[in-house]
Amino acid sequence: MYHYFIMQTTTFQRSLEDKDHFTLTFELVPGRGSRTTVHAKALALARDMVMDGRICAVSITDNAGGYATLAPDVIGQEIMELGMDVISHFSCKDKNRNKMESSLYGWDRIGLCNLLVITGDYPQKGYCGHPKPVFDLDSVHVIDLLTGLNTGSASGPATSFYIGVAISPFKYHEAELAMQYLKLQRKINTGAHFGISQLGFDCRKYHELIQYRGQLAADFPILGNVFLPNLGVAKLMHGGNIPGCIMPDNLLATIKDESKSADKGKQARLERGASQLAIMRGLGYDGAHIGGPGLTMEDLNFLLTEAEQLLPRWQDLARSFSHEPDHGFYYFTSGAHTGNSVSPSPKSPKKRQSPLFHFNQFIHDQAFAEQGTLYPLAQKGCLTIEHTIFRRPLFWLENLSKSILFSCRNCGDCTLDHYGYLCPQSGCAKYLLNGPCGGSSDGWCEVYPRLKRCHYVLAYERLKSRGSVEDFGQGFTPPRDWSLQDQSSWVHFYKGIDNTHRDCRKP
Repeated sequence: MYHYFIMQTTTFQRSLEDKDHFTLTFELVPGRGSRTTVHAKALALARDMVMDGRICAVSITDNAGGYATLAPDVIGQEIMELGMDVISHFSCKDKNRNKMESSLYGWDRIGLCNLLVITGDYPQKGYCGHPKPVFDLDSVHVIDLLTGLNTGSASGPATSFYIGVAISPFKYHEAELAMQYLKLQRKINTGAHFGISQLGFDCRKYHELIQYRGQLAADFPILGNVFLPNLGVAKLMHGGNIPGCIMPDNLLATIKDESKSADKGKQARLERGASQLAIMRGLGYDGAHIGGPGLTMEDLNFLLTEAEQLLPRWQDLARSFSHEPDHGFYYFTSGAHTGNSVSPSPKSPKKRQSPLFHFNQFIHDQAFAEQGTLYPLAQKGCLTIEHTIFRRPLFWLENLSKSILFSCRNCGDCTLDHYGYLCPQSGCAKYLLNGPCGGSSDGWCEVYPRLKRCHYVLAYERLKSRGSVEDFGQGFTPPRDWSLQDQSSWVHFYKGIDNTHRDCRKP
């Protein structure tokens, strides 16, 4: 029996943290424009959900797909006035850190405090062409910012943000999956309160996420994503046009057959969603995040009622609801989706790295580690030259050598050692410093599919070769300090003002 949570009596946060409740949320996607039928229908659906009482909160996307839409705080405030709790997506792609902080002050003031912090899809074509992607902070940085605001250590009175994060377990390469989970560790350690999984259709992967949470021994509630795609959306997902979303071949074929019916496959979608909802409850998720195009309150009523009836059979449903690829990496051994106890899968052996990698490691250990034999001389030399006419030649020497070796972008705030001597400023399309986004596919970058490998897939093998992969999950790389641009990162390191010395909590 489901224990539904009545929104009128408590809040989303209290529901999710109460283990006796299975929290239900629903995702709304605002359209373009300010006064459209899309928004009118969204408000009407929210009003119906308030009256029904089983949906605890509505989440509102922030420029989903990279296209400009109505801001989530605008429609979010209207929905809150109806009596429905709101989870507002907070994306990194369109705002720099000052704009983020300013927006957060406003959101806290109006009571929009449930957030889903995401990296965001790469910006798509808008006014007069493609916009400049921002990505000044990554999602881990934003969590750290929010944690500071909540404790009052950033500035002003403490805020009360409830911090959610996205999790992408639907990766089928070892490097991709491992780095997703290591980034989850960073998010939890930095202050995230809850998670929502990416949408998918592989029960083994859904249970794998619950198993991984158990391995972390973290009291971290997670909502499983239950998405009901129609044929049009299924085709987009299958073609890789929705970043991070995988549509298996056999499921697409099924949806195509279902779409030939009089209702275009709607009843079949609802029944599949009800099965998935029951499976989420059985697997041990703390709730479910429901979404899909064109859903009405009547559809949701069927979905929730049918799921309750199916719950006793969730294990049988799970065995038949597995769209696993023929070849793919899983973090745990087979049988996970049935609820059995499983052990971690064996990892691939370490790959032999090039002599250049070992040379870079040697130079770093000798000149940039305090115990290195060259450290005192290098420190004294750089700090002395900084105050002479040779200051610019030193920068040119550094820039030339690092441009040849690492495609250096002259950030003056070097993080090469964190990623096995691969530069995220040139290697990652979103300049992420604390782990990958969720948009990669088969190891390829979301922005340059089949042209450029994901920066963190490449970094994983290098970190693995030196035995520091697990350490990555416990780390935190501060955001780039743009005042250091086009200056010597060597000097900044020895002066103690680069990312290895910077405390983000200090103004």
